Amino acid sequence: MSFYYWKQNFQLSKGQSDILAETNSKKLYLRFFDIKWNAKAQRPYPEAIINFKQSSTAFDITPVVFITNQTFEKLEQQGIDSLATKCNDLLKKLAAKEQLDYKAIQIDCDWTLGTKDKYFKFLESLKALSKKTLEATIRLHQVKYQFKTGIPPVDRGVLMFYNMGKLSADLKEPNSIYNAKTAEKYIGSLNDYLLPLDIALPVFSWALQIRENKVIQVYGKIGRAELNNAQNFSPTAHKDWYRAIRNFFMGGIYIKTGDLFKLEETDKTLLEQAAEQLTAHLNKNKKRTIIYYELGNLNLSAFKAKDLEEISAYF
Repeated sequence: MSFYYWKQNFQLSKGQSDILAETNSKKLYLRFFDIKWNAKAQRPYPEAIINFKQSSTAFDITPVVFITNQTFEKLEQQGIDSLATKCNDLLKKLAAKEQLDYKAIQIDCDWTLGTKDKYFKFLESLKALSKKTLEATIRLHQVKYQFKTGIPPVDRGVLMFYNMGKLSADLKEPNSIYNAKTAEKYIGSLNDYLLPLDIALPVFSWALQIRENKVIQVYGKIGRAELNNAQNFSPTAHKDWYRAIRNFFMGGIYIKTGDLFKLEETDKTLLEQAAEQLTAHLNKNKKRTIIYYELGNLNLSAFKAKDLEEISAYF
């Protein structure tokens, strides 16, 4: 069992340190930086570079780099090797500063048919330069249509078993983080996927801010505790919907009277359902890492160490 950590500042709280100790989780997947397309400079640029507020040398660290698909849409073919070189150099520089000896790199990019060739060439170049084990995140549709979307030239994939539905202002739409009905359409061929797969499971929740029947923003830091504040919100007939009763600011967010907030949560019951559904399509004899997304925003009141151990045991 292991965890992603996606915050820019690496600084574990006591609760986060405790759950790592209680689950005996020594492995962390740390988001080191993002790569986005800078329209002004007309080139890729690193953003949200990790800032180590405490040492991470006690853990087995795998650096993760998130790259926008737009980067490969805009990047010329001749710029790919340069991007791989700069990415590898920045990873080495950040790791050296922290005295981290990493054995693998994970790249997170939701590539498309139009960017596949450039993205895969980038992966090949990074693999050759880094001489590390290379991993790539895999979405559900990329499993089902693997021969159309392509199989990344990496050593392992990580199936992101979340964010399955569309963000919707419709009360009838189910939880978009995990939806068993949607998942079932994609996972029948899971065991035939041509890369060994680790599994990423969601331990996060978010609130959708809805105004005039449109989702205008998604907030990971607004949960049931905030929405149960009777000075700001009134509950509705649906237990996961709340209506703002005044105009106010909350953590820099402007909330207008009448705004609806749709809460989408994960809990142990939902994750057990996800684990049961997945394991029905996986070869149990294959060793795989279960990665929980993500430690930086883990609701410690919703998940205990024992819960995560029991869910991991399904695999």
